[in-house]
Amino acid sequence: MNFGFSEEQEELRKMVRRFLEEKSPETEVRRLMATPEGYDPDVWELMAKELALQGLGIPEQFGGQGFGPVELYVVFEEMGAALFCAPYFSTVALAANAVLFVGNDDDKATYLPGIASGDTIATVALTDDTGNWDLNATSTTATAKVDGFELNGVVNYVTDGNLASVIFVPAKTSKGLSLFALKGDAKGVTRTALATMDQTRKQSRIELHDATATLVGTEGDALNGLQTMLQVAESALAAEQVGGAQRVLNNAVDYAKTRVQFGRPIGSFQAIKHKCADMLLDVESAKSAAYYAAWASQELNDELPIAASLAKSFCSEAYFHCAAENIQIHGGIGFTWEHHAHLYFKRAKSSELFLGDPAYHRELLAQHLDI
Repeated sequence: MNFGFSEEQEELRKMVRRFLEEKSPETEVRRLMATPEGYDPDVWELMAKELALQGLGIPEQFGGQGFGPVELYVVFEEMGAALFCAPYFSTVALAANAVLFVGNDDDKATYLPGIASGDTIATVALTDDTGNWDLNATSTTATAKVDGFELNGVVNYVTDGNLASVIFVPAKTSKGLSLFALKGDAKGVTRTALATMDQTRKQSRIELHDATATLVGTEGDALNGLQTMLQVAESALAAEQVGGAQRVLNNAVDYAKTRVQFGRPIGSFQAIKHKCADMLLDVESAKSAAYYAAWASQELNDELPIAASLAKSFCSEAYFHCAAENIQIHGGIGFTWEHHAHLYFKRAKSSELFLGDPAYHRELLAQHLDI
């Protein structure tokens, strides 16, 4: 097992970092998070046409670049550091993987080329009003009709739900859990944007009333594929969290070196040194957990369920702790709207809950380990 990145992967990192420095500075993050859409269509198109980021993990036969979760890890880590505002996670980490792990070749040929080209923005609706991330708790139902299926139910906290042109919805049929695709503007679909603490990641509540949908994959056979999709997505989210944690650590250290109190840089005070040291320990440990999850996602081996839950639980707490300490180190200015510290704090909190909180994933770990 090699946790080092190749020369090509490091070049990818540099390219994405340069792109985000230009297209996602703090001023642009603040502008986009205040808009209903939450992203810039021109930047989205540039990502697809020039950088091919939407198709990075999609097989070449379906219009993508044919890379894997490790390359995507690099991209998500840089996007997490920049608080990049775009429906990239929902489209790439959730929707594309749902089709890859659940769909047949016809489904992949139908949906993946549009995602790879940037023409399709998609998401997966995973929870109902209870916010339960257990797929077996899905309350949405699907009924077979002559021309397809009709979905009924409510799905909530759907990332980029108002923006998506295609929404993938797990639902129960008489044969078991199945995956369905429906158009975002289809008849019977009512989408309501939610007010969120983290304005950089949009969420929606979607009501389904006899909404016409298309089956993806085999009816009643979606559970295992969706669980794999979730585990790979959790690994990608852990990468985002690592990127954010590293950025707030860097910001805190830089401020501690330049802020002077009582005639000395505050970084010379023991209390600040301890805070920075604890943050560094969190970040480095989070990187190890996230790199392990990225490797397991690439291999799709038996370690993936354990690695994904381990990474999601630890990286969630590490990021939140680092974001909170960053505010403390900055002092009074760190609590203001004008300072960027609160943007990372809110992203850290929303990411902690997204795809299951640390307690939920520790319970999954205990089940996988039979303890």
